Amino acid sequence: MIIEQSCSATRAGARVALVTCAKLPDLDPDDQSLVPALAAAGITAVPTVWDDPAVDWSGYDLAVVRNTWDYPRRRAEFTAWAGSVPQLANAADVIAWNTDKRYLRELAEAGIPIVPTTWIDPGDPVDLQKDGETQGEIVVKPAVSVGSVDTGRYRLPEQEDLAVAHVRRLQDAGRLVMVQPYLADVDTAGETALLFIGGVFSHAIRKGPILTGPDEGVDTLYQEESITPRTPSPAEHALAERVLDALPFDRSALLYARVDLLPTPSGDPVVIEVELTEPSLFLTTAAGAPDRLAAAIAGLLPAARR
Repeated sequence: MIIEQSCSATRAGARVALVTCAKLPDLDPDDQSLVPALAAAGITAVPTVWDDPAVDWSGYDLAVVRNTWDYPRRRAEFTAWAGSVPQLANAADVIAWNTDKRYLRELAEAGIPIVPTTWIDPGDPVDLQKDGETQGEIVVKPAVSVGSVDTGRYRLPEQEDLAVAHVRRLQDAGRLVMVQPYLADVDTAGETALLFIGGVFSHAIRKGPILTGPDEGVDTLYQEESITPRTPSPAEHALAERVLDALPFDRSALLYARVDLLPTPSGDPVVIEVELTEPSLFLTTAAGAPDRLAAAIAGLLPAARR
């Protein structure tokens, strides 16, 4: 497996771009931990902004997508950029598939349990009552998004007008909308994210509940989250493994993957997202995680540099 490959053969002089966005030119603090881990492996890591026209991507042995969190409203531009980079991880076809949450439909068709979802296209009538969401709590979000941005939680029927207004705001921007039930067990159990490097389980974390109410339309890069280490349950681990096996890609070819699960009243987890593009990997929450990722990156470098 990739994470078992040694970095010792990597020749000094290998250069890796850690791809970020203009609002985080020096990377997120968690990803900054990868820079010394790569240096210890003889690899120079350079934080690099994905849409900077001055960057010569051919000057890097590999570009690793990390904090490109400003792409949701520029997805076409972002996926075109990914396709233009000579050596990219994860690969451009993975990014094209994973940056639109319609991939959840494919996983559901493959037998993977996901959060029940109603899809509302731009121009569709908005009738939450017709969609069966007449009481309880729901979540409204766009199909292309990161970090809970443009996502809101609503009580029905009391906040139906606010929920409908949120849906229409997203529709007016030409965005596909997802409406899901709010799974209240997350308020106590939290969300579980399982992290894989080179297709092999590395570590897991607990994310505390983040959605407290309606989306206020604030323009932000991402929402802060409460993160702590977690040992996943056997059921969570088994479901995450099933997810990776159900992907339309060879799991061992993925530099990183994150499977986000929510608890249900039955006790059986369901998938809320599969992050293969630019997920936070929470490297600093698990001993050795930055070194494991550095080793996997070294395993992807062209043979001439190893």
